[in-house]
Amino acid sequence: MGGQLNLVQLQHKANDLRQDVIRMLEAAGSGHTAGSLGMADILTALYFHILNIEPKNPTWSDRDIFLLSNGHTVPIQYAAMAEAGYFEKDELMTLRKLGSRLQGHPERTMLPGLENTSGPLGSGLSQACGVAYSFQYLDNQKHRFVYTIMGDGELDEGNVWEAAMFAGKYKLSQLICFIDRNNIQIDGSTEDVMPLEDLHAKWESFGWYVIDIDGNKIQTIIDTVNTSKAITNRPVMIIAHTVPGKGVDFMEYDCKWHGVSPNKEQAEKALQQLQAKGSKIDSGDIE
Repeated sequence: MGGQLNLVQLQHKANDLRQDVIRMLEAAGSGHTAGSLGMADILTALYFHILNIEPKNPTWSDRDIFLLSNGHTVPIQYAAMAEAGYFEKDELMTLRKLGSRLQGHPERTMLPGLENTSGPLGSGLSQACGVAYSFQYLDNQKHRFVYTIMGDGELDEGNVWEAAMFAGKYKLSQLICFIDRNNIQIDGSTEDVMPLEDLHAKWESFGWYVIDIDGNKIQTIIDTVNTSKAITNRPVMIIAHTVPGKGVDFMEYDCKWHGVSPNKEQAEKALQQLQAKGSKIDSGDIE
């Protein structure tokens, strides 16, 4: 599906997805806002330019695999999937409702197109390593790539580093991972809760090729993934520095929005801001 949209169209898409997230979370009355908004540009780049997928045939045998490890940010994945055509957009309003396919954390068996179930943090990288190992060493599927996103607070989990060692040992060159480096987690600043820096050097020490980028620049994300796919002797870690709550001024950088949804008044204000930003995209007047 990659390569269908130009940069301006992708920027519009990311803005639309952010608006969908606000509407979904207001309707649900609960959920995770900051990370979902901050990751919109990465998910847009993946679903509308990078991933080799067929939304109308979600089990297509040659598809790339995307695994969301920080599953609480799944509203932005649902929004991207609906926009891509995996299911009707009306279903987005069922987020977190009893019996809905769109649970607060992704459940693989409930929704075609989800590749993993993500509840406990720290598992996604291990899952991605297993798939990448299979592609590289067992199934001879060198044309398929495995992508995953982890939250930076998630790196407090020890099993992340077990997976990091595994990927480095086996030089899983079909594995491309993002860290959503927004510097917040549920209890506050990541550097107050459990300092993570120097992340770049840490991942390099585990045998990864590491790139730091602005995770809210779609063209940068695309270019970096293209570079990553050319690395043939080790896994790639993209440390994507993002703005939590991106696009809504009263949410940006505020850790209280990590796990809080907007009420009606807040949602209306957020949508007004995002719609105003959307009107500036065509002129190039966008951050």
